[in-house]
Amino acid sequence: MAATRLDGKACAADLEERLKTRISKCHSQPHLAVIIVGDDPASHVYVNNKIRSCERLGIKSTHISLPEDVNQEVVAKHIREMNSDDELHGILIQSPLPQNLDEESLTELIDPKKDVDGFHPINLGRLVQGRADGMVPCTPLGVMEMLSWAGVDLSGKKAVVIGRSFNVGMPQALLLAAKGADATVTIVHSRTKDAKSECLTADIVVAAVGRPEMVKSNWIKPGAIVIDVGINRVDDSSRERGWRLAGDVDPKVEDVASLLSPVPGGVGPMTVAMLMANTVRAAESQHS
Repeated sequence: MAATRLDGKACAADLEERLKTRISKCHSQPHLAVIIVGDDPASHVYVNNKIRSCERLGIKSTHISLPEDVNQEVVAKHIREMNSDDELHGILIQSPLPQNLDEESLTELIDPKKDVDGFHPINLGRLVQGRADGMVPCTPLGVMEMLSWAGVDLSGKKAVVIGRSFNVGMPQALLLAAKGADATVTIVHSRTKDAKSECLTADIVVAAVGRPEMVKSNWIKPGAIVIDVGINRVDDSSRERGWRLAGDVDPKVEDVASLLSPVPGGVGPMTVAMLMANTVRAAESQHS
């Protein structure tokens, strides 16, 4: 039997309905500011998706678009002004930034309470400590929400996370292993000797490595749950536009897995939905 589709759009819609109730009870309208630098088309698509989500939920959004050649201090000045604005609850810097900007330093300038991306060292440190009072990166948090929504019991299960990035792979592993989730987690990365063998032992595989269709059906044990975080643009002459979107997981994995998140329509919508959830949470905590 083909794997059941783990529908990120449906999960995101369900979360949005719950957020509307919380937004209606907020002391003031939740307010998210997004800084985007340059003219990268994909980045502008992502930002527009976030703006539309804000409009749908009744979250105020501010969109600051800066030129490609903007200097570090100008961006820093915007962040400092936002930190001091009590009516603004969330700040996001759209990645990637031009090479002339130091994204790490700019992220560290954001007030941790307004760091709705969850990338500030203080928030990542809280995650390592197992604390629940910090902001958590949106994509791994979205994966956890999807698994909960699908009724997946993680306790005692073997989970493999492919990828060790600070914004997805590492926080994903921490969330899966945290008290309350209680999975046993292995991280697979570029130096892992036999990634296929590691994946074959897993009840849950989360692929977040950025390599199109790397995870093959013979990597997955029958009945495993597979979450595909990757979204890659690959050439495809059969398509009118000459390309298609592909995940990190080969589509044939659906013949082996019990649950599989699609690309597109899986983790992507959940990442945006969790950004909205983090913004609402920031508004609640700043006015509690």
